[in-house]
Amino acid sequence: MVKQDRSSPARRASDRGRLGRLSQERVLTAALGLVDREGLSALSMRRLGSELGVEAMALYRYASNKDALLDGLVEALYLELEERLGPDGRAGTDWRAGLHRIARATYDVCLAHPRAVPLLATRLLAVPLARRPAAVLRDHERVLALLRGAGFDETAASAVFRAFTAWLLGYVTVELRPMVDNPDETDPGFRLGLHRLSPKELPTLRETAASLAERGGPEGLAAGLDALLDGFSGGGSPSAASR
Repeated sequence: MVKQDRSSPARRASDRGRLGRLSQERVLTAALGLVDREGLSALSMRRLGSELGVEAMALYRYASNKDALLDGLVEALYLELEERLGPDGRAGTDWRAGLHRIARATYDVCLAHPRAVPLLATRLLAVPLARRPAAVLRDHERVLALLRGAGFDETAASAVFRAFTAWLLGYVTVELRPMVDNPDETDPGFRLGLHRLSPKELPTLRETAASLAERGGPEGLAAGLDALLDGFSGGGSPSAASR
């Protein structure tokens, strides 16, 4: 979560930009918009300050450093997830339907902000559980509460949570990997750059590349999730969850 550092010398810098005084929401919205347009490499305090019409130092009231700003972007993605799920995000005891709903909403958020998606791995790999943004923790709680409410015990719920999270983030990552080598090419093979792949060493990859380049979409997400969850259909038994 982005926190204000009221003891920072940056308090002396004006935070009144072109559109009025800054707020945490305005800073994160501008940061996410910049990343959406130009990628994570374009994000810096100086560049973001320029976008908002303030000195970079003014931003340190809302993010104490670059890592805090990146964590704020992660939270912004999860806040958008909460909006898509709505107030009844935890409603119901059908755990499989609930997980499918969460997975689809997460997929939609990621496809809306593909250039910010790497943060879901890099920041959550760097930040321990108790220090993760509040919206991320609420997502963890949402999934675990759904499973416990459906009768899974602690051990089984943890196993399903790990498998669900791994599949969801892994699927999105594979879905968003760049595949097109030359977008100006009309020939499928040259468009994918297959001439760069050795037919002797990589024959199967060359043959499958066109299929790999097609997105699996929400249908692939749902089918894979169903296949995964079939292994956990034993409910609250730890032994069933480990099969």
